[in-house]
Formats: sequence, C-alpha cells, structure tokens
Amino acid sequence: MHSRYLRANEFYIHFMKLHQPVSVSQIAEWTGSEIIGDANAKVTGLNEIHNVEEGDITFVDHEKYYDYTLRSKASFIIINKKLEPVSGKVLLFNQNPFFAYNSLAQKFKPEVPTETRIGLSSVIGKGTYVYPSAFIGEHVTIGTNCIIHPNATIYAYSQIGNNVIIHANSTIGGDAFYYKKQKTHYDKMHSAGRVVLCDDVEIGAGTTIDAGVSSDTVIGKGTKLDDQVHIGHDVKIGEHCIIAAQVGIAGNTKIGNRVTLYGKVAVNKNITIGDDAIVMATSAVPNNLEGGKTYIGYPAVEARTFAKQVAIIKKLPELWEKLKNL
Repeated sequence: MHSRYLRANEFYIHFMKLHQPVSVSQIAEWTGSEIIGDANAKVTGLNEIHNVEEGDITFVDHEKYYDYTLRSKASFIIINKKLEPVSGKVLLFNQNPFFAYNSLAQKFKPEVPTETRIGLSSVIGKGTYVYPSAFIGEHVTIGTNCIIHPNATIYAYSQIGNNVIIHANSTIGGDAFYYKKQKTHYDKMHSAGRVVLCDDVEIGAGTTIDAGVSSDTVIGKGTKLDDQVHIGHDVKIGEHCIIAAQVGIAGNTKIGNRVTLYGKVAVNKNITIGDDAIVMATSAVPNNLEGGKTYIGYPAVEARTFAKQVAIIKKLPELWEKLKNL
C-alpha cells in the first residue's frame, strides 16, 4: 500500500533539526523573551540539554545547571536570569524557560490528529502487510516487506525500516514519561522526537517504545525485542541486540551493539552499556557497564565478582559461630 506524502508545517523537525532556520528574533517574539546577544542569528534545531548541538536552542531554569548549560554546544539558551553577553551564545531571558521551550516544541512538532486507520500522509512500502486492526498515524514511513500485527499502534512521525515485524498490541512512539515538578503539580514536557526502527528489527507483543523528548529513540538494525519490553525516551540501542521479556530501559540511555539483556533487567537513565555486554535476568543496572563482560545482581557486577560475593555470604553463618565461641 502506498499513500501520498504530505509535508508537515513549514517548520517541521527532521532529526530535531528545523526544516528551515528560524531567526532568534522570531523565537523571542513567539516566547516573549528578551534577547541578549546577536538578534540576527538563526536557530537550526531544538534540543533539551542532553542532546544539544551547535545551532540548537535549549533551556535552563535552575541556577545549579547554569554553568553546565552555558558550556554546552547549544548556541541559543532560554534562561531565567539576566546575564552579561556570553561569547558564542545567544541568551533569551524569560521568566519561565520550561514553558517557553515547551511552546516551541509544540509549535515545531504539533499533534497531528487523524480520523483514518492509516494516516493519509504516511508512506507504506511494497510487500508490507498491515493487519486490519492496526493503527498508523500521520507522517509515518514504513519500509518494504514489514508485518504490522493486529492492534499495534504506530504514532505520528515514526520511521520504520525494511523487514520489520511489530507484534500485536505494541505501541511505537508514545509520549515520553518526562515531567517537570512544580510546587503543586507536574508539567508535561512535549515529546518533539520520534521513534526510528532500523531494518530487520522485531518488536514483541505488548512492547512499548516511547518517542524522544528532543531526539529520536532508535532501535538498531537486526535488534530483537521480546514481549512486554519498555524502552524509554531518547534511548539508543545498537545493532543485533537481544532484549528479553519485561526488560525496562529508562530514558536517554545508550546500549551498544550485540548486547544481551535477559528477562526483567532494569536499566537506569542516562547511562551507557558497551558492546557485547551480557546482563543476566532480574539484574539492575544503575551505572555504566563496560562492554565484553557478563554481569549479574543488584547492583549489577561482573559475574565472577558476584560468584565470589555469594561464596562469602554462604560462609557467614560458619564465621558467626566461630566469633561467638571466641
């Protein structure tokens, strides 16, 4: 099935880069901000601090993170403190940087409602079969020879490669679980990223993959996800990984190539797991893991270290008896 491709609005974001540069003076007008720096500079991308590049606009609203943000690659920073001009940066003073940034994210990547089962602006490649009860939003691209099983949901802007299988009741591209705590409530961060599934990926039944907050959530070529796996926002998973049932990976984490995560492994946010790592079932990963090793436990440690720890624990009753008799 093929359908006609319709471009989104003129500021449509592609890989978190604007379809066309926008003047910072226009950004200031939209957000009600005061410019500190070059008012003629052009914004080329939108990113929160973890993924910024030159030309991007980001925000900071806590003094604790001012210095970190000012030293980042971001060229434009919405900030809630008036500062002297900073070399290489354009600052936009605003009393509520989070709200200003969020309004830009919503403007550049708006919600795209559809009243059809398959979005009219989506493109589906030759040889791909979509079961009748599956849903595909607007501006989705699906490659050739894919299978989309019943009740699978693919949100707007998602990108699906060739030879991909998405099993029943999976959700691709749901909103990121990303909120800013206020005194009395939580404000939701608009998800301006996408989900990208590369060629030969398989997604198990009931699996959920969240869209990025400000960049793409990516599942690399040949990677296989079991049933009921959850992948958080902005996660990058490499090629030919195996992710078993009920694994949960928190936001903005990077998984290398050929990594194996066995059942119910829990992976923390903002960490990296190196190539060829293996994490045994029910382990918890709070920190970075070096590649090429096998890990187990809570917190996950190398399997050899874990075995030594277990051996020592088994000897504790005997040691206790000896201590009592001293």
